[in-house]
Amino acid sequence: MAEVVLFHHALGLTPGVTAFADDLRAAGHVVHTPDLFEGETFATLPEGVRNAERIGFGEVIERGVRAVRDLPAEVVYAGFSLGVLPAQKLAQTRPGARGALLFYSCVPASEFGTAWPDDVPVQIHGMDRDPIFADEGDLDAARDIVAQSKSAELFLYPGDQHYFADLTLPSYDREATALLLRRVLDFLG
Repeated sequence: MAEVVLFHHALGLTPGVTAFADDLRAAGHVVHTPDLFEGETFATLPEGVRNAERIGFGEVIERGVRAVRDLPAEVVYAGFSLGVLPAQKLAQTRPGARGALLFYSCVPASEFGTAWPDDVPVQIHGMDRDPIFADEGDLDAARDIVAQSKSAELFLYPGDQHYFADLTLPSYDREATALLLRRVLDFLG
């Protein structure tokens, strides 16, 4: 079974993120869920983004780096939206990374190095009409990573929701989440 570090989205470590981690745990995986917002959660994406801007995106990433300091290097890094930033940085730069799961977001590999590492498999998941994922450059970054890596997969789901796998939010899509979870469990297996 895999050991996974799952970073939350801009709303914080919500019950929906914890429920997703619990689904992975139920399949036998060890899952760590660092709280990058020190207990704060937010009701809306704009509120959460304002909080991240107040903290500083660089500091959010560094909180993620500090959160794994005492963990084994051989883990899979996963992140939802904002949580993709520390997950992607660690997957690209921390020796021993076993893989990456990037949900709803992706940044160019050049943000954290010159290219995606050949020995780190990655899955990227997003909705094809999500205005954040599809229209703000994330989808283009994901396609570039897939084009340059032998072990990268991009999965697009029909729809326009950003947080579609958080069962506590109105944006939750049961069917898309079930497929995403199946693909993630195959990846971790």
